Amino acid sequence: MALLKRLLAATDLSAPARHAVERAALVSQETGASLDLLHVANLAPLERLRQLMLETSEELQQRVLDAARAKLCELAEALLKSYNVSAGTRIVCGSLLTELAKELDAMAADLIVCGARGESFMRHLLLGSTAERMLSETKCPMLVVKQAAHEHYRTLLVPVDFSPSSLRAMVNARAVAPHADLVLLHVFEVPFEGYLSYVSVDEDTINHYRVIAKQEAAQKLLALIKEAELPLNTVRFIVLHGDPSLRIVEQEQELNCDLIVMGKHGENMLEELFLGSVTKHVLAESQCDVLVSV
Repeated sequence: MALLKRLLAATDLSAPARHAVERAALVSQETGASLDLLHVANLAPLERLRQLMLETSEELQQRVLDAARAKLCELAEALLKSYNVSAGTRIVCGSLLTELAKELDAMAADLIVCGARGESFMRHLLLGSTAERMLSETKCPMLVVKQAAHEHYRTLLVPVDFSPSSLRAMVNARAVAPHADLVLLHVFEVPFEGYLSYVSVDEDTINHYRVIAKQEAAQKLLALIKEAELPLNTVRFIVLHGDPSLRIVEQEQELNCDLIVMGKHGENMLEELFLGSVTKHVLAESQCDVLVSV
């Protein structure tokens, strides 16, 4: 995703989901990418309602779709007025994940933007293997929006583990927020550190190994920055010892980051169909937006 050309913002038309649409508009505004709004209408629950209202299924479905279409058009008009971004609109019927996957393929979107709250794309993502599988198989990065979009992204935190996904995450980060500050974070543990403690290796020796591991990581980070063709004066990097899941969320808050960019899984991923545990933890526990890179 060296250059963003087309964004797809999925919305359930709830108030919290509006944050995602507005963030998509800001990204479109900054990058020049086109923007389409998508609403997936699930008509399955209407059958019981139809029985109560004594309407035909077609009449009730049409009423629901007309109302959704009006709200989506109203949302597009608001984006044009507030951000000077002209957004296309599309409504489809069916299962959220299934239809979203179809639309991503049909539209050849470079980025899918969705909300962390609302009617629960995140609930599906974190709890359902179907959504995890969809995200693992798609070639489209996903921006999960948690905060109201007041301004362009300012500070990006990019956790790296030197797996192939690290370079892609850096490239995607710069594509989504070309003018933001970039902070690379590598969290390390000394190989067999737990075993060393178990066999009573003294703490000074273990600390010595930690110093060496930190120095090696710093050299790898410099090489990664060079490979990504990023000027050294535009990137900061941090090397920390500890648990990656905890350190990432800790640094997000300490550095006041407004976006975390990370791969679906890192070098220790055992099952390619599912999200890595670190990514899953960050999606659930971080306060800022998260871009899941592919």
